[in-house]
Amino acid sequence: MGDVLYNSSGLPAFTLTGLPGLENSQHWMFLLLGTLYIVSIVGNALILFIVKEEQSLHQPMYYFLSLLSVNDLGVSFSTLPTVLATFCFQLRKISFDSCMAQMFFIHFFSFMESGVLLVMSFDRYVAICNPLHYTTMLRDSRVVCMSLGVMARSFCVVFPLPLLLKRLPFCKVNVLSHAYCLHPDLIHLPCGDITINNIFGLFIVMSTFGLDSALIIFSYVLILRSVLAIASREERLKTLNTCVSHLCVVLIFYIPMVGVSMTARYGRHVPRFVHTVLPLIYLFVPPMLNPVIYSIKTKEIRRRLGRMLVGTKF
Repeated sequence: MGDVLYNSSGLPAFTLTGLPGLENSQHWMFLLLGTLYIVSIVGNALILFIVKEEQSLHQPMYYFLSLLSVNDLGVSFSTLPTVLATFCFQLRKISFDSCMAQMFFIHFFSFMESGVLLVMSFDRYVAICNPLHYTTMLRDSRVVCMSLGVMARSFCVVFPLPLLLKRLPFCKVNVLSHAYCLHPDLIHLPCGDITINNIFGLFIVMSTFGLDSALIIFSYVLILRSVLAIASREERLKTLNTCVSHLCVVLIFYIPMVGVSMTARYGRHVPRFVHTVLPLIYLFVPPMLNPVIYSIKTKEIRRRLGRMLVGTKF
């Protein structure tokens, strides 16, 4: 069986899996994941609607928040088709091209989220450390350029991944560890030399996630230094409070991402369920919690949501 190979022209199909050991509870798992999908889609759609309708939110910070919501919707819709097919309809086969397309979009939005969090940290840095120049440094045209730059970078680093995988021969049994296609999972299936794939994968992780996280930390070091120079304790707390939402979102995104990367590369002896659960947390929790966090911590969004819930007009 191991001697039978599919090359790129053979376009092998892949078999998706749910949660090992919970084969009899797949419908319950879909109810759980479906709830996360609903919260994520409705929450992020509400954020976009509120930012569009509320004139006081037409500021760079909320433009970046809107971009984050669009990105989270992209993550949710990228995984939804195969998760629905696997857990609800027991359809586990996915074609090579479909798998490559899903992998592209999942990783595109993942890298894009890292870039969005970076520009949001820059927004906080300018607002706190250079408040007098905030409107000039973050003009609408510059916000658009930064957003396009984040998207272009994500496209450029992810685009080679399907091409590098397509050149490799695959073994006959191509069983994935998840209900969706991820590069760290797919990279273990080819029977050929994956050295180039590993090197390129490590390079893009370090040049995006690694660089972004370092710059975010650096921006907060500068912010903290500026805040500590404020004489009033009340003003210091008020200023830091404007960063709480962003810090929470950063931690919710990067902690599971680091866990996924570490277990994929060095977790050979880690229980299988860990390899399955961590990507679920990484892909499902941030899109669900991001709108919740900003709705709770942002007074304008919270007020607008309250008005919508009680049905008042304004």
